[in-house]
Amino acid sequence: MSTVTDTQRKAPAGERVADWADGRLGIYGLAKSNMRKIFPDHWSFMLGEICLYSFIIIILTGVYLTLFFHPSMNEVVYHGPYQPLQGVRMSEAFASTMNISFEVRGGLLIRQIHHWAALIFLAGMLVHMMRVFFTGAFRKPREVNWLFGFLLFMLGMFTGFTGYSLPDDLLSGTGVRFMEGVLLSIPVVGSYLAMFLYGGEFPGGDFVARFYSVHVLLLPGIMLGLLVAHLILVFYHKHTQFAGPGRTNKNVVGMPLLPVYMAKAGGFFFLVFGVIAVIAAVASINPIWAMGPYRPDQVSTGAQPDWYMGFSEGLVRIMPGWEINAWGHTLVLGVFIPIVIFPLVLVAIAVYPFLESWVTGDKREHHILDRPRNVPTRTAFGVAWITLYLILLVGGGNDLWATHFHLSINSITWFVRIFMFVGPVLAFIFTKRWCLGLQRRDREKVLHGRESGVIKRLPHGEFVEIHEPLKPAQLHTLTAHEQYKPLEIGPAVDENGVARKVSRLQKLKAKLSKGYYGGESQIEKPTVQEYEEITSGHGHH
Repeated sequence: MSTVTDTQRKAPAGERVADWADGRLGIYGLAKSNMRKIFPDHWSFMLGEICLYSFIIIILTGVYLTLFFHPSMNEVVYHGPYQPLQGVRMSEAFASTMNISFEVRGGLLIRQIHHWAALIFLAGMLVHMMRVFFTGAFRKPREVNWLFGFLLFMLGMFTGFTGYSLPDDLLSGTGVRFMEGVLLSIPVVGSYLAMFLYGGEFPGGDFVARFYSVHVLLLPGIMLGLLVAHLILVFYHKHTQFAGPGRTNKNVVGMPLLPVYMAKAGGFFFLVFGVIAVIAAVASINPIWAMGPYRPDQVSTGAQPDWYMGFSEGLVRIMPGWEINAWGHTLVLGVFIPIVIFPLVLVAIAVYPFLESWVTGDKREHHILDRPRNVPTRTAFGVAWITLYLILLVGGGNDLWATHFHLSINSITWFVRIFMFVGPVLAFIFTKRWCLGLQRRDREKVLHGRESGVIKRLPHGEFVEIHEPLKPAQLHTLTAHEQYKPLEIGPAVDENGVARKVSRLQKLKAKLSKGYYGGESQIEKPTVQEYEEITSGHGHH
């Protein structure tokens, strides 16, 4: 008869391994504190997940493609299955891409998924950033995370550019040639930068290998680090949430990370993967065999970059061909000025959180999101920026607009030149007025209720519409936002009667703050007294 008690039995091997790891890594405590973390549930929060899942798909498909791609510009003669290019001299980079497309099992589908995932990643990043911008999710303590997201978008743009340049086809070669012109327009150091990038005179013999290293190692490594830091800060700061009953700056109302959120996230990942795979299977992108290998003496018809680089192309296309010749050197302003404006357009949206914090003087932590209509000036700035982006995108495809819609390319160019200044201003004014109109409607709904469509005739003959009172949750949503007050300069003299010195910067700050939160930039919320007076029956139907 055994005398060994239950407490003396050995634990299963898996449990012993887990105990060993926990004693050294503290896994149990880490999991206990984070696996039950609460995440709010709103459809717009899935935009960030689309970016994350697209990035994972890019990494997975990119690893597969690196197994077959040869980043070399050594010339070879093509003898593959694609008959129109038989016997044509091309680089090894182009030949290996043809091999991936026509001879590697599933290679073309993987190429298509990789390219489409990159486009969707950057589109998701832009839309996600706009969601964060319009709802004020960038405010303290998330300014650093906003910059991380901006850097991810910027690096994603250049990663995409280096990626679609690797096949060395006629379309990507045209883009690389464009990049050479950009570098050469930089005063003093431009020619040195071009020689360094291309390893000699364009096209050189090294740029594919150099772009390859940047595309698969340098930029993805930096992006992966930024992405991890971004997610860590999301965990650390906790997730933002929209206003609602029971939601405050000190709590989060939603679902736990395990098992609910992880189950939904896992399913959403496969949904995103499936949608991208279907798009890649039915919509061809970058058919390099139709364009052929790159030749410096040729340019492909209708050459266009991917959409995220389109606005930079637009800046160059609409710029007059100005040049300055001095001391034996030529400064090509027609290219140099656009490449200076290009980063400024992007940086303008990156530094906005710090500008808003300075103008409004708001240094508090914010975990409740704004409704865009309740911050008309910020919303108007965002729409103006998007308007400028879209107008420049039209300029980047002026030739296609002209050929497809039978328009004059000069008319399109002048339209973009004029409306890149007029369009954002009109968009700002229109959006701000629209937001104020929505605020007025919200105020009426709070005070008088929702229009029911039911008409009632009063004893004295008047016809009125019956308004239904809003539910408490709706009332909370419409009245939860703060009413900010503009900064004041203060009295001209202090308590001793001595004139105060007010700097020009303080005056500017007060003026901007008034424009941001003054009477013409927001509609006063109804007070409790107003609500009680109307709902008590005085003038309410």
